[in-house]
Amino acid sequence: MSASASAARVRIYTDGACKGNPGPGGWGALLQLDGREKELCGGEPDTTNNRMELTAVIRALEALKRSCEIDLYTDSQYVQKGISEWIAAWKRRGWKTTGKKPVKNVDLWLELDRLAGAHRIRWHWVRGHAGHAENERADQLANKGIESLRP
Repeated sequence: MSASASAARVRIYTDGACKGNPGPGGWGALLQLDGREKELCGGEPDTTNNRMELTAVIRALEALKRSCEIDLYTDSQYVQKGISEWIAAWKRRGWKTTGKKPVKNVDLWLELDRLAGAHRIRWHWVRGHAGHAENERADQLANKGIESLRP
């Protein structure tokens, strides 16, 4: 999706899913701009739910052609709190937790941090499976990503 010269306001809804944790996983993203929509999804054969939640956001941000104003909605508190609250401390501690253990999924957090830096993003948490239409669509896309793994 490309944005016009005026700061485009993009809405992104993301979700990740996993059958078993770890196990086969999928991610989905719904992007909305000026009445247009784009759906993205994919899967990985051996992953975790948190990795799929992060991957959904990363793939959505990669789809944008230029810097945008974004309202990003996720039902993952791990993603929302991680990027909004925890990441600054992780960086200060050299990507270690308060318990001095390595941050899990650091490869994805580094990529998300890099991509997020190109945009102005407001991060929103929504309750999953609570009838939020766009979040339900992102969930369907994540499950479609898992289905895509079947021969």
